[in-house]
Amino acid sequence: MVKPTPPGGVIDGSQHLYAVRVYYEDTDLSGITYHANYLRWFERARSDLLRMLGIDQRAEIEAGADGEGAGGAYAVSEIHLKYLRPAKLDDDVVITTTCTELGAASCRMHQIARRGEEGLCEATLRVGFISLEGRPKRQPAEWREAFNQFMTREDS
Repeated sequence: MVKPTPPGGVIDGSQHLYAVRVYYEDTDLSGITYHANYLRWFERARSDLLRMLGIDQRAEIEAGADGEGAGGAYAVSEIHLKYLRPAKLDDDVVITTTCTELGAASCRMHQIARRGEEGLCEATLRVGFISLEGRPKRQPAEWREAFNQFMTREDS
């Protein structure tokens, strides 16, 4: 029996591409994508990018649950959305994610949802790495290196 695998997207040079389709549940009565769904799509794309970079968020969170003081998680600390055009029922949408700046405890990212070449919604955001108590802390060195390699990849 063939089992399907969840979507993960692809890395193309220094960008991650993640496909979604607009389903009925994503829209309002007029068939236009409800604005908050872009946030959900952007979050899924970022989460799958981390998986593709070998970043195991769950293991890091569970490491903090052992009481040893380790562990942490990424949290969006700021986000700006610009709505350009509406996505509609049955549209195929691709979320493109790039990392534009990498710091010790955070990174800035840019995401855009496109239908073909047409931009639909654009996000600029900062994601901080925090302890499980909610305080900023340095990202694990291997995670920063994974982001650095992603940022500096040449286009395929």
